[in-house]
Amino acid sequence: MKLVTYLQNGMERVGLLSGDGSAVRPLPCPDMNALIESGDLGRIAAQAGEELSLEAVTLLAPIPRPRQDIICLGMNYRAHLEEAAGYDAEAFAKERPTAVYFSKRVTEAVPPEGVIQSHRGLVERLDYEAELAVILGRTARSVKAAEAGEYIFGYTIVNDVSARDVQTGHKQWYFGKSLDGFTPMGPCIVTADEIPFPPALDISAKVNGETRQEANTALLINSIGEVLEELTAGMTLLPGTIIATGTPAGVGMGFDPPKFLRPGDVVECEVEGIGVLRNTVG
Repeated sequence: MKLVTYLQNGMERVGLLSGDGSAVRPLPCPDMNALIESGDLGRIAAQAGEELSLEAVTLLAPIPRPRQDIICLGMNYRAHLEEAAGYDAEAFAKERPTAVYFSKRVTEAVPPEGVIQSHRGLVERLDYEAELAVILGRTARSVKAAEAGEYIFGYTIVNDVSARDVQTGHKQWYFGKSLDGFTPMGPCIVTADEIPFPPALDISAKVNGETRQEANTALLINSIGEVLEELTAGMTLLPGTIIATGTPAGVGMGFDPPKFLRPGDVVECEVEGIGVLRNTVG
């Protein structure tokens, strides 16, 4: 199933996307967080209402207001690790045998076709990062890697927009990745039963039609199963937890000269089987 959050007549609704993506059927649930936490998707989906044309509604991010910060992985594709070492040798040149975790604050996720805020005056080096995001559907404690797929509700796309100058200036990632309008998400959540585990999906990013990033999620250094096993060894993860699994090589800072985003740029992040997340820089 493909699940969406949308606006209709000023009201926020959750719905089931049609197979061809042209229509949505409303679900009797107040929001996506409640749907995930119910643990009863099958029963709720069976009560879907009459189809509405997608043109009659406005898509929002699938989870517009996550209950907690997004858990993110840094340097989780070998080629991106190598390009980051070239950008900031002191920070990234050493081998990283263990996962790099950080969090990303999200007050309101940016919807498909929404605007990435450029924060002119604060940010000069605005960058994009296409990522596969995992959404948990069960409380997870002491999960073994081989069982990780049983805890996943679904998958979506996150663009981990980043202010590189803010990151380097503060020598940490939280502030430079957590500004308002820095978390485009969508266009939908694809439920876990639709994607074989572990996912091996083509992932890419384009800026103004130019392909910048291109890889496959099978190339993750730390797999989704390994990440869940490691985190839940000492941390409880709740239903609705979002984990952004890292970005491939090809971010703006990795080019010589760098290709940072400018107002008016159109960024398209695509993951096989999920769709295209398209946003414009404001």
